[in-house]
Amino acid sequence: MNRGEYLENIRSSFVEDVKGIINTARQTAVRSVDFCRVQMYWSIGKRIFEEEQQGKERADYGSYLIKNLASTLEPNYGTGFGVRQLEQSRKFYRIYPIANALRSQLNWTQYRLLIQIEDPYKREYYELESVNNGWTARETERQINSQLYERLLLSNDKEAVLAVARRERLPQTPQEIIKDPMVLEFLGLERKSAYYEKDLETAIISHLADFLLEMGNGFSFVARQKRILLEDDEFFADLVFYNRLLRCFVVIELKTGKLTHQDLGQLQMYVNYYDRCEKLPDENPTIGILLGTSKNDTVVKMTLPDDNKTILAREYQLYLPTQAQLINEVNSVKISLEQQKEE
Repeated sequence: MNRGEYLENIRSSFVEDVKGIINTARQTAVRSVDFCRVQMYWSIGKRIFEEEQQGKERADYGSYLIKNLASTLEPNYGTGFGVRQLEQSRKFYRIYPIANALRSQLNWTQYRLLIQIEDPYKREYYELESVNNGWTARETERQINSQLYERLLLSNDKEAVLAVARRERLPQTPQEIIKDPMVLEFLGLERKSAYYEKDLETAIISHLADFLLEMGNGFSFVARQKRILLEDDEFFADLVFYNRLLRCFVVIELKTGKLTHQDLGQLQMYVNYYDRCEKLPDENPTIGILLGTSKNDTVVKMTLPDDNKTILAREYQLYLPTQAQLINEVNSVKISLEQQKEE
């Protein structure tokens, strides 16, 4: 390396360092402004609540108070201080009455989403996961709308889900992270009767960040169409990931129809390959996920061994599930578990 190249490298490193300082400062400033907004609405809510209590003998005093306040503030400060926002401020204070408990990582949009959740455990889960994973407001909203909490409860109890979110323990099984069904509405695929598996795979790669968010905590992308050569035969695993929390490889096979026992057998072969040829001695056994539009739970149960802990059959949906759909699913899971106990 000549002197000119050496100086150019130093200059490039110096410029990148300065850019990093500027970007960090800007991000910190944005977060600071966002949290100041959170504190402002909390303080307004507190003041409304305190004033409201003084007129508590009048049932309609709170409504009158907020409408009167909004008519004064809105012309001077804009729509951010209308009736709806002031009502949310009051509700915000009542749900989060301790100022020191407010989280600087969350903005006002995220808190507005959280205070709409009536179940305190569900609200705590989304609050913790938003902080732990650095979710944006859009990501928090998407996870709430996709019923993430309810989907995890299909295969876990509430205490286990909250313990992981509180970081009181690390997830011990893939069921604690991987949802069923998985919701892939972000792929933008048409709801048509048939499309190719390569279309699904290409869409996932194109929306990899969203897919990783849907997959859960700790996932990183490893390979697409991983070539596996067994003597003279070639096979290709659709997608391979690694999960740092479970400390294992995760092989995903994509199907655009109902899952079959042949699909499970193929995935088992890929899992065996990774366990025997790729996995390090201190890593945990590979997990295989067979992802399709529907599955027969009895076929899955009879195909896999009784002590199976590494092969998961999961359904996916190309639209957000409704609350009613998930309630029906929870009820069917409960009935299935009760039947298994009776057997």
